[in-house]
Amino acid sequence: MSTAAPASPPDLPAPGTRLVFRWTKWDGSPHWEHDCVFLGSDRWGDWVGQRSGWRSVRPGYDFGSDGDNVTLIPPTGEFAATFNATHPRVAIYIDIAWDVRWQDGSPTGIDMDLDVIRARDGRGIWIDDRDEWAEHRVQYGYPLDIATRLEQVALDLEREVTEESTPYDGATAAHWLAALDRLAPA
Repeated sequence: MSTAAPASPPDLPAPGTRLVFRWTKWDGSPHWEHDCVFLGSDRWGDWVGQRSGWRSVRPGYDFGSDGDNVTLIPPTGEFAATFNATHPRVAIYIDIAWDVRWQDGSPTGIDMDLDVIRARDGRGIWIDDRDEWAEHRVQYGYPLDIATRLEQVALDLEREVTEESTPYDGATAAHWLAALDRLAPA
């Protein structure tokens, strides 16, 4: 199991390339897989998009995306931030992660339980799944330095989303949603 974030940028696919974003849990067991398209990169990282109805699956759960969305994969490898265009309940969903990187032409990452959510249905902004985080820290034996780091990442992201700092300002996601429309027409 890697305990270091990626150190160098990968060879990225061409914009418009279809791919699958694969997640595991800390022990290597399969988690989510999302059908996506590579959109491009900016100063915040790499971006992938998912059209409404495109498949997301994990063991025991399979569904089509509830609206278009774009996901930021920052170079730190510590999270993946998804911006939903029309999801009825969630505007921003940030998966706190470890070792998010490109492997064999597709993004992969280890889901670390904590999530930062900005609701659009009046519930506000919060860090979700603290109970799962506490349980899995023991079950999977998360190293203390990684757990401490990711707890701080979640707090920092919660603040940045609340302040609507770039790229959580709406305009950045709108730019990449427009790229999704160009590169993967509905």
